[in-house]
Amino acid sequence: MSGGKSVKTAPAVNAEQAGRRVEEVIDRLAATGDGTASAAAEELVRSLMDFYGAGLARIMALLDGRAARSAKTAGSGDEALARLLGDELVASLLVLHDLHPEDTPTRIARALATVPEHAVEVVGFDDATGALRLRSSGGSGCGCAATAGAAQQAVEDALACFAPEVKTVQIQPPADAGEPVLLQIGSAPMSGPGPTGPGTPTGAAARPAPAKAP
Repeated sequence: MSGGKSVKTAPAVNAEQAGRRVEEVIDRLAATGDGTASAAAEELVRSLMDFYGAGLARIMALLDGRAARSAKTAGSGDEALARLLGDELVASLLVLHDLHPEDTPTRIARALATVPEHAVEVVGFDDATGALRLRSSGGSGCGCAATAGAAQQAVEDALACFAPEVKTVQIQPPADAGEPVLLQIGSAPMSGPGPTGPGTPTGAAARPAPAKAP
């Protein structure tokens, strides 16, 4: 950074796990039977979400305006916005607050791009049920159960950040390449010298010699 300034980085946080911890704390409070404490905890969570949700909306608005100005002057968008949209933690927060500017198919593609070691392609997505069907490209792994399980888990984890509206994931095996074409290699056996002439294939009829002029 110029001017000797450095940007402080927060410790890595998994958004999905953090959300689960919040739900667990609220459930424990509810289990105590203290309705007042439970209601207060829920109100606190809502207030915090409203607070940083508003901050995220302001950040996105500022970046969007900067990208628009950059497009007019330099002919290209703002790379900072692209980096934010490609970050798992930031993307998950933007999706949580319905601030992510990209549609579901684009975010699904972003999620799959984060796990290149498990090459898959989208077969279809059902908006009503949240079911996503993928097909393995067969580019990596041995095809065994352990590899398939690792791919399933990696894909689901990536989708949880970028496209949480995906509820179920089905990974199909690679498409069948079809039956191989059988080719005949070699030529028919050749017969020895005889009436058919040297080098004539066995079983071929001999052609009569042309008639001589009288």
